[in-house]
Amino acid sequence: MMVFSVFNRLYKLIAILSITGEYPMCSMELLGNKREYKKIVSKLTSVQTIRNADTKEEMTCKVLNVSGKGRLKTIRLNKNAMGILEWIDKGVLDYYMAAFNGHKFSGDEGHIRRNHRVAESVCLCMTAGVSVMPYNLYKLQNKEIRRTLPDSPSFYPARDIKRIGGNEMNKTMFTRLTGALFSYGRCYAVYNSRESVMKWSGMGEIKTVNNLMEICRYNSNIKTVDAAILMGESYEAAITTIMESDKNRRYEYRFDSIYNHIYFVPLNEYGIRQLKFMLLPDWNEKLSDLLFGDAYVRPEERTFEYDAFIDGKYIFSFLDGDVARLIRFREYVESDKSRKYELVCYVHQLKDVKRYMKDYCLYKMISIEKVENSLYYV
Repeated sequence: MMVFSVFNRLYKLIAILSITGEYPMCSMELLGNKREYKKIVSKLTSVQTIRNADTKEEMTCKVLNVSGKGRLKTIRLNKNAMGILEWIDKGVLDYYMAAFNGHKFSGDEGHIRRNHRVAESVCLCMTAGVSVMPYNLYKLQNKEIRRTLPDSPSFYPARDIKRIGGNEMNKTMFTRLTGALFSYGRCYAVYNSRESVMKWSGMGEIKTVNNLMEICRYNSNIKTVDAAILMGESYEAAITTIMESDKNRRYEYRFDSIYNHIYFVPLNEYGIRQLKFMLLPDWNEKLSDLLFGDAYVRPEERTFEYDAFIDGKYIFSFLDGDVARLIRFREYVESDKSRKYELVCYVHQLKDVKRYMKDYCLYKMISIEKVENSLYYV
């Protein structure tokens, strides 16, 4: 017998499936202990008795289906286990059936990959401590200016954003967006390139930003949407995604023109830890103060992208993973090699950053543990 409780792994897996419909088998480590989650999935693909720890209800059935191969191998709920969704909360089954066409999924590769990108985004946010359950979140609307969206971090899947107000918006506006993260006065458009370079359509993303700004205007005091979170498996893919957008003939269609800040969050343990930093109020200011103190140079006082001037060196911090700023920093360094530059990064970032920055600057490494200790415990 397996126990269903808000405190265990089974609950987390079913909760994510209630939001995303399916989950990629290749991303078990994002859920937590990879070995344990594989065991759970294996058991649930055969008939099991599940007991609700709160109500003592029991059901005996096959809970999960696993199909596909390689990166397309996907986990879905079995039709006989739909009742388990109501164990999460009242109304979850109705939400699920409405979101996923009455439990009907396309076998098309594009649809599966799309669902997997959303699932990984939801999982990373949930593990980092973001509220992701759509049925428990503040209900976004576009009818009147209320500005009552709570400051606490919350993630809305793109599917729910495009249905705000009851009318489904133009789907082309959300083909790449996996969702939006609201946290302490900021709205981040969230993307997930996974292992590949993300195809980019400038006009579509400009429309997406305008729509997010409209949602912010009706529901919060957020004035602008100038930042994105780009999830993916490597910094190389993230940087290439942004550089690929440079092929657009019009500068305003570039990824790093549409979003002035693009924070890369890797799909691994470090990404979860980095995302936790971003959930703190004024997190970037705290990070800058931690690194540079009084030597920090405010953006309006700079002539190019750097953060401090110390001992004759222009110092740039990449601890926030802002690849848009990194690209602008390199562009300047390449144009003026007469100055001395230094880049501060985490140990796990160094390999990819050096591949991109080459020998244009000196490097200083810092452990993510040191930053965590300073941000959380001081």
